[in-house]
Amino acid sequence: MEATKRPSSCISKWQYSSTKSKIVNNFNPVCQAVQKLTLKGKFLIILDQKKSVPGKFISVQIYSGTEVDPNTGKGWLSEKAYFKECGSKNHHHGKDNVEDTQTKIKTYKVKVHVDSHFGTPRAFLIQNKHKKKFYLLSASIETCTNRIIHFDCNSWIYSIKKTKFDRLFFSNRCYLPSQTPRALLELRNEELDKLKGNGTGERIEGDRVYDYDYYNDLGDPDKGLEHFRPILGGSRLYPYPRRVRTGRKHSTAGPSTEIRPQATKFDIYVPSDEIFSPNKLKDLKSNSINAIVHLLSSKTESLPQQSSRSFQSFEEILGMISSNRNQTIEGWIRDNLKKLVPNDYLKEITHAIKENHQHVPTTQIIYENEWAWNDDMEFGRQILAGTHPVRIQCLMVILQKEKLMNTFPPQNKYGVQSSIEQSIIEQMLEGWALTQALEQGRIFMLDHHDYLMPYLNRINANGVCAYASRTLLFLRSDGMLKPLTIELSLPGPSLALEVHRIFLPSKQGTQAALWQLAKAHVLANEAFYHLLVSHWLYTHAVVEPFIIATKRRLSVMHPIHKILNPHFKDTMHINALTRLILINSGGILEKLLFPGETCMQITCDLYKDWKFTEQGLPADLIKRGMAVEDTDENNPTGIQLLMLDYPYAIEGLEIWTAIKSWVNDFCSLFYKDDEAIIADVELQAWWSEIRFIGHGDNHNETWWYQMTTLSNLVEALTTLIWIASARQAVINHQKRTQNGNYQTYYPTLCKKFIPLEGTVEFGEFLKDPDKFFMKMLPYRFEISLGLALVNLLSKNAYDEVYLLRCQPSHGWIDNEIVQNRFAEFKEELKEIQIRILQRNKDPKLKNRRGSAKIDHNILYPKMPSSGSRRWNHGKRSVL
Repeated sequence: MEATKRPSSCISKWQYSSTKSKIVNNFNPVCQAVQKLTLKGKFLIILDQKKSVPGKFISVQIYSGTEVDPNTGKGWLSEKAYFKECGSKNHHHGKDNVEDTQTKIKTYKVKVHVDSHFGTPRAFLIQNKHKKKFYLLSASIETCTNRIIHFDCNSWIYSIKKTKFDRLFFSNRCYLPSQTPRALLELRNEELDKLKGNGTGERIEGDRVYDYDYYNDLGDPDKGLEHFRPILGGSRLYPYPRRVRTGRKHSTAGPSTEIRPQATKFDIYVPSDEIFSPNKLKDLKSNSINAIVHLLSSKTESLPQQSSRSFQSFEEILGMISSNRNQTIEGWIRDNLKKLVPNDYLKEITHAIKENHQHVPTTQIIYENEWAWNDDMEFGRQILAGTHPVRIQCLMVILQKEKLMNTFPPQNKYGVQSSIEQSIIEQMLEGWALTQALEQGRIFMLDHHDYLMPYLNRINANGVCAYASRTLLFLRSDGMLKPLTIELSLPGPSLALEVHRIFLPSKQGTQAALWQLAKAHVLANEAFYHLLVSHWLYTHAVVEPFIIATKRRLSVMHPIHKILNPHFKDTMHINALTRLILINSGGILEKLLFPGETCMQITCDLYKDWKFTEQGLPADLIKRGMAVEDTDENNPTGIQLLMLDYPYAIEGLEIWTAIKSWVNDFCSLFYKDDEAIIADVELQAWWSEIRFIGHGDNHNETWWYQMTTLSNLVEALTTLIWIASARQAVINHQKRTQNGNYQTYYPTLCKKFIPLEGTVEFGEFLKDPDKFFMKMLPYRFEISLGLALVNLLSKNAYDEVYLLRCQPSHGWIDNEIVQNRFAEFKEELKEIQIRILQRNKDPKLKNRRGSAKIDHNILYPKMPSSGSRRWNHGKRSVL
């Protein structure tokens, strides 16, 4: 804690010089009696336009953090000083497979005159009288002891005419509320009050107001009944996490429904501190154009000659993925998109097509082995170690939960038992008896059954053909998963009755073709759960209330704000764009995924079962039966894996342990005991608001941590960081690396049911199984849209933030002990990298590479494809 009494040593200086008397040595540790001192500082701005912001329009005032003005009760405030241009630098970012981007950062300097008793600067006000906004990256101050005081800003500065307030920034030093210097205490409280909304009023560009709201902007009932969507959140039927409030005008269809802004303008409100940086905005625009170009090229290329909306062969799809586009489609764009896309977008899209630089890169799995997707063992490996390794469960655990350990097969919550026969399964267990295999934890299940059954009749009335599915797999002695059977189910006359079909693996003939159709339906289930549940709901939607509460209740000077904020980077803006473009009525995901208009309602049902305490990796693995508790005090994870070759769990536990150790040491530095946790008024308000407002629909659940102990705080923070970093990386960025561009491998919906013997359709299937398979897949345009979307979502951003590199060069926190411990944390991550590379070379670990021979680098901390979102804290695009 800084002393509030002025020290006898040195006054802060941004390189001091006297204005009324000559100082022989500015670095004299004993402050000399002077009338005025001049503080010099610099500010770094990312240019958002071709011309610089004129410095005469930008003023700065400095607050002392150590000396109190008795007239205001705050730190002494300097006179205004105005920016002077210093120079600019071009910063190149072309590493880690991120596309080369050139960033122009402008440096401005100021000279601020203060009295000799001013003290140490710890905050500043900045005012922008220019009509244009600008992005303030950072500022710095130097003391007379040559110490640099840093301000990480990373915020848009809007015109004072728009905001009516100067913008306040605090230095990178952090304090608990009770330890805040008196000079900063009132500033701290005032700044927090400014950020809190009162639930009223429409938010406009430039506002920095964080308030909660329901998801009442997904529908558009003014366009017709087909665009009505229920409000998510605030009811037992549709519980949901809260989002940031925009306060837009209500729809004429009802007082509770907001009017949705025009999607093509990306102008949905988020607080100004949450808006993408200039380069991220440019990156989003560029990636969107790339996606649109591919989408339009795919669509128009096929229009003149296409006799069917479906692809006719596997080779045709592969050709579309791997080839460049050579056709100019200016006329088509002009005629079809000029009413939908802003003019500047039209010009850029047309230019991109003319330049012929746009194509969707072939995914690595196709490049290495274009038929790997068709192999059963690769099918099993992908469930365990592919794009979505977080859904698979050990069947023994499921049966134990249902108290049916001696009963096979599994049953639904209504008591309806599966039709999978034990005698058929035992023939494929390589000598194991079923009961023995179950007891030894060798039978696994990919379950997409219970949550889908109530919706299937409604889904299948909309032109798609969907089943609920259960897939059983057997753990072989070589550590790989062998598919045993797929059960596809449809609703019967009542909830207690279902219609089941069983499919078994086969290498040739009719049964092999039917098996291939069944796998496609399973993967359609997977695609929905992956995108909208594991990714959107469990990593984006559930985190937003934590972000809102952090900004409303924890000062930027609070240590918990400091450790969390990098992991929240861009999430709120991404979530807003997701509501605007992807999950809204008629949005992209309603078109791509088989549940269609019921997509978000299904996520409501699944949110009812969400528990924050089960989102940490060890708890998740135990819940799914992939691990058991281990009481050995030498085991920091507290669990023991039941599979020796489960890459997500193996790497994940090492990363989880490193994060938890780092978080524990960080928190222990600021909280000496549990009483300090309880006494922290900001922390208690933060946790209470998360539970009772942000996740208010679940506030009565008994599983919530009590924020009364250091161990509970560490567990909560570790879980939150895990969700927002490493887990997010696994869920998002492997989409493109592994199979993202191959809709044959990973269809998002199916247009046909699997035909029954004796029907006309079964005869059509027998005549040409491959052609039937093609007709079952999404149409050409839907596949193209899916490819464009995956390419957009998985794109590496200019300003991706990696966990291994998340500490800026000048330090994100003004605390040497924390910086040293963070350096140790980075060394731990480097050691994890080395072990990952070593495991990838081990031929005994077959799940790491598969038939396509691709290294498993999804949790490699330094690689863009493994991000923290791979593993990055930052978010690069929608979802």
